[in-house]
Amino acid sequence: MTSVYTWVDERLGLEDLMQFASKKQVPLHKHSFWYYWGGISLFCFIVQVFTGILLMVYYRPGPDAFESVRQITYVVHFGWLIRSAHSWSANLMVASVFVHMFSVYFMKAYRKPREFGWWSGMVLLLLLLTFGFSGYLLPMDELSYFATKVGLGIPEAFPGIGPVVANLLRGGMDVGENTVQRFFALHIVVLPVFFIPILVFHLWLVQKHGNASPPSELEKPQSQRRSIPFFPNFLMKDLAMWLIALNVIALFASLFPWDLGTAADSLKPAPAGIHPEWYYMSSFQMLKIMGSVFPGAVGEGIGIIIFTLGLVLWFLIPFYDGKNEGGQRARYATYFGLLAMAVLVITTFWGYWGL
Repeated sequence: MTSVYTWVDERLGLEDLMQFASKKQVPLHKHSFWYYWGGISLFCFIVQVFTGILLMVYYRPGPDAFESVRQITYVVHFGWLIRSAHSWSANLMVASVFVHMFSVYFMKAYRKPREFGWWSGMVLLLLLLTFGFSGYLLPMDELSYFATKVGLGIPEAFPGIGPVVANLLRGGMDVGENTVQRFFALHIVVLPVFFIPILVFHLWLVQKHGNASPPSELEKPQSQRRSIPFFPNFLMKDLAMWLIALNVIALFASLFPWDLGTAADSLKPAPAGIHPEWYYMSSFQMLKIMGSVFPGAVGEGIGIIIFTLGLVLWFLIPFYDGKNEGGQRARYATYFGLLAMAVLVITTFWGYWGL
């Protein structure tokens, strides 16, 4: 094995990589637990790629979409397990990315020189939500069909370009076979083409700038700050978290297999309680609230404007609170983060409460 390692090292420079990894230090403090959520998100994405490739072997977009998913679920050996693992890991990935985003925000890890890490992470979040939306329709069962119709009504509410974008995504005036084919192409080709390079860029920035310490740690003298080597100490702990995430996905996929409803029928009325996935419930509820306060499409438009404005402010927070010091701006940025988290949680639970 030593000779094999030496042979590979002479050609790939493994020893240089090991030295680089061993020099990198990870801050060690009472908030270090939150550092692992970025790695959990990455692991879930790897599970998504692996299970997605297996599902592509049997999935047929278009008129046979539902039948192919039915065969995957009930006919193909362990097809139900792969499909459940794909669905559960997708939900766990979205949840872990939200946890990662808020932990980064409250640690002020968007400050100089990590602005591009924050912005690339936000782009990855938006692409991830689009991944979830495009993949949700692919089974083409009753729930996914009508939920997609509801979801496409959100961009359609934008004046001017909204209906054009909605018709482009649908491939016509209504959700159908063309929509499934377009969402499938979006899900497995278009989104990965953008997602993977930005993910690599994001990971490179993390390696370049390292993990940020929270403001409470930065206030301590340098002699009182603790850290551990990235390799092997932090990496081993990170891999242990990956193993825990794998067990969580396996347990949920085995004990709670992902359901498949009846085939979608555009002639039937929408069943009661149709709603988007949980990570879209906040924006969905915001539209409902504004729609009940203001008449007609005006309420929906105001709801979209409020949500979009909040997202833009969230994206631009490095420009407002960019200095590595406390003060009034730092406090206001923290209050804004607490407000955003509260609104997201409250409107999500409110949306489910009203079903």
